[in-house]
Amino acid sequence: MARIIFLGTAGSSSVVSRNLRASGGIIIQLEDLQFHLDPGPGALSQAAKFGLNLRHNTAVLVSHRHLNHCNDLNMVVEAMSYSGIERRGVLIAPKSVVHNVEESHPFLTRFHQNFLEKIIVVEKKSKVGVDLVEINTLSTEHTDKTAVGFKFYFPKFVLSYTGDTAFSEELVEELAGTDILILNVAYPGKEGKGLNLDTDSAIKIISKVRPKIAVITHFGVEMLKADPIQEVRDIQRITGVQTIAAKDGMILAPESYNMGNISPVRGYN
Repeated sequence: MARIIFLGTAGSSSVVSRNLRASGGIIIQLEDLQFHLDPGPGALSQAAKFGLNLRHNTAVLVSHRHLNHCNDLNMVVEAMSYSGIERRGVLIAPKSVVHNVEESHPFLTRFHQNFLEKIIVVEKKSKVGVDLVEINTLSTEHTDKTAVGFKFYFPKFVLSYTGDTAFSEELVEELAGTDILILNVAYPGKEGKGLNLDTDSAIKIISKVRPKIAVITHFGVEMLKADPIQEVRDIQRITGVQTIAAKDGMILAPESYNMGNISPVRGYN
């Protein structure tokens, strides 16, 4: 049985710093595998709140080096390696997280590098394998030029997480065949600023990819003011694809996927 748990749905630094939504990334569980995507601020506390044990992480995947995506990375590595007592776990991340890039220092400390069983530095369109799961990296357009998204080929479904990016036809092509599509949609309507998606961009992507289900998350202040629930109503009305606005602690359980069904979404009180 697979589960996708949203530890938090905060997007911009303003939302994170004002604690308007929780952060901490996304956990994907499949049998004895546990993947942790983008462990931003509060990853450990949110995991504890929802009864998740980060020592069970099989791999941590970081899309880019911005704090709201990797602030708790080193502590998560400590948790999954029993503070370095057991060298275990895999880190999959772009160069900016692990090495010096231009004037930026690596976010993963040299000390914590020694806690991991394996570090895989990826670029756009890389392919790696973790157990029986193939992971492809997706192209992005973001202020961190090394940033990537992730596409997981699980035995019964394909899940894609775009990370932070602007709309591009290249990304749409790479998302083809996705069953569960998780989009970081920071802005409502057509209010996209910089290199992040807005609702209009999400509609374009979902209309072309046609996933079985789409989830929007990673909300900025403007999106929260507009109300993500209202935005997904527009997305679903226009695309005809079931779309969900993620909530902190939400669980998505893609059971019976060979039948094309999605089990109900539930969340924590």
